[in-house]
Amino acid sequence: MTPRKLHVDEALLPAGVASGVTISIGTDGRIAEVAVDDGAGTERIGGFAIPGMANVHSHAHQRAMAGLAERSGRDADSFWTWRDAMYRFALKMNPEEFQAVATQAYIEMAKAGYTAVGEFHYLHHQPDGRRYGNPAELALRCLAAAEESGLAITLLPALYMQGGFNLPPQPGQRRFINGIDGFLKLVSALPPRPLASYGIAFHSLRAVSIAALREVLAEVDAGPIHLHIAEQTKEVEDCLAAMGRRPVELLLESVALSGRWCLIHATHLTLTETSRLAEAASTVGLCPITEANLGDGIFPADAYRRQGGAFAIGTDSNIETSVAGELRMLEYSQRLRHHARNVLAGGPDRSTGRALYEAAAAGGATALAQPMGAIAPGCRADIVVLDPDHPALLGRHGEAVIDSFVFSGGNAAVRDVFVAGRNIVKDGRHIAEDAACDRFRRALASLAQRDP
Repeated sequence: MTPRKLHVDEALLPAGVASGVTISIGTDGRIAEVAVDDGAGTERIGGFAIPGMANVHSHAHQRAMAGLAERSGRDADSFWTWRDAMYRFALKMNPEEFQAVATQAYIEMAKAGYTAVGEFHYLHHQPDGRRYGNPAELALRCLAAAEESGLAITLLPALYMQGGFNLPPQPGQRRFINGIDGFLKLVSALPPRPLASYGIAFHSLRAVSIAALREVLAEVDAGPIHLHIAEQTKEVEDCLAAMGRRPVELLLESVALSGRWCLIHATHLTLTETSRLAEAASTVGLCPITEANLGDGIFPADAYRRQGGAFAIGTDSNIETSVAGELRMLEYSQRLRHHARNVLAGGPDRSTGRALYEAAAAGGATALAQPMGAIAPGCRADIVVLDPDHPALLGRHGEAVIDSFVFSGGNAAVRDVFVAGRNIVKDGRHIAEDAACDRFRRALASLAQRDP
């Protein structure tokens, strides 16, 4: 790309909020220099700049069913009844429809202020369970969707082997199931792409045995490792019954956690597990909107953060796509639990919005192994510019802008988004949104006419 210099009215830098900031971007799409000056000879874009956010946990295909599981059933509704509905929906989708849905999801992420996505990808096979000629067929569709949206992506193919602890797969899981050899072939078939990096995922300890997990880890010695864990109380109970250990306890006894690991949800923790995870080098990936939508429970974020634990955020089921919304829901869940306010601010006289945003940005960069998370030299030029003319931000300056974005303005306050210095959202509109939405509309119409 051509080098460029952007001048903003204010920016959140590692040392705090600064006024009159020039961000110099090199030909490699990374930030070469950040200076506080008058902006002579720059592109004056104004506004308030914050680092682009990492979305560490997405299931893109679930965007197609957002809002369609909100009608009560004959019996008590739960995560498990929702899962059955999701399985039925996932069984219908062909590769073209999947790509259309993923592209729409990624564009919505960009408009919310996400600049990289971690795609926890387990929809691998044809609707009847047969393998595609290329084992990475649907994974390649994720890459194509990210490329069109302009997002960076950390693709995380997920190993899914069994239907529960020591149980055979269910018919509804036939598109997900792989053996170890098939999974490793899929991983090895992923090509290099601009703004793409790769890791692996284990769907969960109920879907992958410890022995299989260790066997794969012996073969894949680089890249992030993501895992759903302790999301539901039933999952914890089933693990205790089958393995004699709680899920987090079992994982901690079985592998040495490192900075490569991102544990998704980890909702149901004992005090000891909370402390041990906070002390580990790993990150917890929280998806507060989905966790609320599915009735998962409330992560013990206050205790975890007080002990120095790292966290990141994700959109998971893509029921709603909002950086501000995830951070707000995280804080509000703690307020409801503790009957207090500004629980996660991290101390007296601190901006809660800034504390949440900076922690999630740093944790997300680590969890996705992406060079982002700060407006600083060496980081990729992933920059979100908030609109100072949005009613929620009028008259705000400094940290009050971040607080107002997180707790009031939300998506509508996002004006411009840059990924690697490329302006993919301008004045609130994504550069590819019209064509992508048209394909999304056609995909939904086709899916609605087709039985599972």
